[in-house]
Amino acid sequence: MKNRAKCKICKCIIESFYRDDYVTCECGEIAVEGGTDFYKVIARDFSNFLRIDDEGNEIVITVKEEIPLKLNQKQENKVVKNTYDDSIEPSKPNKEELLKMLDRFIESLEKLPTSAMSQPVTHYDLLSTLLLISSILRS
Repeated sequence: MKNRAKCKICKCIIESFYRDDYVTCECGEIAVEGGTDFYKVIARDFSNFLRIDDEGNEIVITVKEEIPLKLNQKQENKVVKNTYDDSIEPSKPNKEELLKMLDRFIESLEKLPTSAMSQPVTHYDLLSTLLLISSILRS
């Protein structure tokens, strides 16, 4: 199953594609992270969060852990919700999905400002790129 959610406020559907892919909705009410490795959710108000399955249906999730965050006044109500549902088996993306991920990765790099393009690449950046390319070649 994909790590996909919908915000009830802005109606934005967001999806995390890989482990360190942190994605927020347009209004900043909800966020997801973890790709298909784990399902981490951050929400100001968890009642505004909807999990969306691969067919676009809402599914019920179980909140197993709540971690209050120390944030500034604007974000004081934000809470991390880790949703580890053992009944959900993480899916492996097919070759077409991996190639789309690579295309999105390239597009996001092309949108970086010139100053960012001249900055050094971290080992996390390199590892993410190599894992994606390796997955594509193996599929």
